[in-house]
Amino acid sequence: MTHHGAALRALGAEPAVVSALARDFRTAPLDPCDGALCAFAEKLTLAPHTVSKEDVDTLMGHGFTPRAVADACMIVAYFNFVNRLALGLGVELESYWCPGCSKGWSTSSGH
Repeated sequence: MTHHGAALRALGAEPAVVSALARDFRTAPLDPCDGALCAFAEKLTLAPHTVSKEDVDTLMGHGFTPRAVADACMIVAYFNFVNRLALGLGVELESYWCPGCSKGWSTSSGH
């Protein structure tokens, strides 16, 4: 949450929105399209066997194209893969990661 929260803030997200997302996306001030995408991502992450055509239709009803739905599915699947790989191997954030820095990197890292 720290890593992605810093990235969201660097991209211009309001700190209050980032905090709300960290607590529960359902209570964050998101537009319906972003809320539907978060709900889809959560379902694909926690119960992939329950994702159905209706879930895809919901996204398309919010303006997602078939390509955008496929992209969302692949991005969610990729992050699930990477997170499970990192967790399974006990990977920790790099020592130069600085969650309080405006761009997420410490000044000593040169990034």
